[in-house]
Amino acid sequence: MRSKPGTSSTKRGSFTHSPYFVYVLVAPLFLVLLAYVVYPLFQTFIQSIQVEDQMSLKNYAKFFSLEHTSNLEALWTSIYISVLSVITCAIVGVAMAFLLERYEFPGRKILSVLVLVPMALPPLVGVLSFTFLYGESGIIPRALKALLHLDQVPFSLKGIWGVLVVHTFTMYTYFYMTASSAIRGLDPSLEEAAASLGAGRLYIWRRVILPMLTPAMVASSLLVFMIAMASYTAPLIFGIERTMTMQIYLSRTNGNLDMAAAQSTILSVVSILFLLVMRWYQGLRNYQNMSKGVSVHRTEVKSAAGKYIAMILSIIGVIILLLPILVLVLISFSTDGTWTTQILPLEYTVNHYVKLFTDSKTWRPIANSFQMSFVATIGNIIFGVAAAYAMVRLKFKGKTLLDVLIMLPWALPGTVVAVNLIAAFSEPTVFSFNQVLIGSFWILPLAYFVRHLPLVFRSTSATLVQMDASVEEAARNLGATWWYSFRRVVFPMALSGILAGTLLAFVQGIGEFVSSILLFTAKSTPLSVEIFQRMYSFEFGTACAYGVLQITLIIIVLFVSRKMTGDSTAV
Repeated sequence: MRSKPGTSSTKRGSFTHSPYFVYVLVAPLFLVLLAYVVYPLFQTFIQSIQVEDQMSLKNYAKFFSLEHTSNLEALWTSIYISVLSVITCAIVGVAMAFLLERYEFPGRKILSVLVLVPMALPPLVGVLSFTFLYGESGIIPRALKALLHLDQVPFSLKGIWGVLVVHTFTMYTYFYMTASSAIRGLDPSLEEAAASLGAGRLYIWRRVILPMLTPAMVASSLLVFMIAMASYTAPLIFGIERTMTMQIYLSRTNGNLDMAAAQSTILSVVSILFLLVMRWYQGLRNYQNMSKGVSVHRTEVKSAAGKYIAMILSIIGVIILLLPILVLVLISFSTDGTWTTQILPLEYTVNHYVKLFTDSKTWRPIANSFQMSFVATIGNIIFGVAAAYAMVRLKFKGKTLLDVLIMLPWALPGTVVAVNLIAAFSEPTVFSFNQVLIGSFWILPLAYFVRHLPLVFRSTSATLVQMDASVEEAARNLGATWWYSFRRVVFPMALSGILAGTLLAFVQGIGEFVSSILLFTAKSTPLSVEIFQRMYSFEFGTACAYGVLQITLIIIVLFVSRKMTGDSTAV
């Protein structure tokens, strides 16, 4: 009689202990990735080789034609800008991380806080602020022209260099954050050993420090490369006529859908190749730090000249970092249509902010973005956390494939994701529940879900990797079911990482522009597209008020996320 309770308990837990139970968990993940990542990608390729209802490589022949080189020029320009953006962001981000983590100098504390300010500038809003500051009719060039009594402005941001300056300012934080974390974990005894063997500073930096930063650099390089490849507003405003995103947008608006599909397929191939090359480079060596030395301490700048130079450079750095946000705040109070040739706006009002929360027409884009990003983020939590748990804690066939499929949206620019969804869901399919999603409310949340799934996945998996698996095993050994142990043990312990990824995905959804510009409708206009439209209607005050609201939200999210990760690390 005593054996019966144990027997029934075994029966209840037999399925969760079955080797097939893992496939019940991961099957929905594979299905979602197949339906909304692989299938749209495949449909785009099919559309690219269908010309007048016949299979043909005509679009690819036209793309690589030497007679009409606009597409080849666009491809070269996009790759060129993206590679240069990776290099400039790496130089600035790693240098700032090394400076702030290794040296103590006057102004370091305030710089270490303000160095993350560009993260609060979404790409579109960042381009706006730099245009108002340093563009041909920007505040600083106009002020210098008036001050020096010149006929023309002495300088202005334009062309590729203008795009690179904006990309570097808005994206170097990706390198800074990963590099500063890696530098804090470096063992100074490695450098001391190299120095004692006669190695110089440059040699130590090149052969000891940089190799140890490689994993962090690879992750940041991928992110910056993809964001730069998807850049649309910066090249448009700074006069770059041909980039891949612009060519895709023009093909779409001109109704040349098969050519847009071919351009998107080629851009996908380039992005995926870059992902593979970077992962191959990272896999060449083992970068694990096997030593057990203490983490590095900051070296104080002791010379008087060094302190003065550091103080002056810190003040300049603070001004450069704060100016873009300050100019947005200033212009958000300017009256629309009154700022034309003056250095600064002459008329100011608070009506833009009042309208944000009282005028239904002005509030609608904000509500749209919040609603669509919220829906997408719920999906990101469910599937991102499940994917992270499966990858870190479970053993099953197809694990590498799942990892690749999850990373695929990370390797695709937003323009490509949008075109893929257009190709896949312009007609009813089983994956869209026999509905046409293009033109509906659901297409933008779906795009945000696909784009930002890797954020929740990466953040959650990073937390799970640091957790001791024996805690969950102990709960299971004490008779807890898999679902109970996951709900009461795993989920609470991984909550900080889940929330950090969730908040970032939510904010990214609110600021998403590149895919939104191809998918939005008049009823579902998101905040980012509204900012873009207001700017081109010369309603600079309203556009900047939207931008300030977006920045405020991002700052709050970054603060909360930092608090959570700080608390988790403290524990």
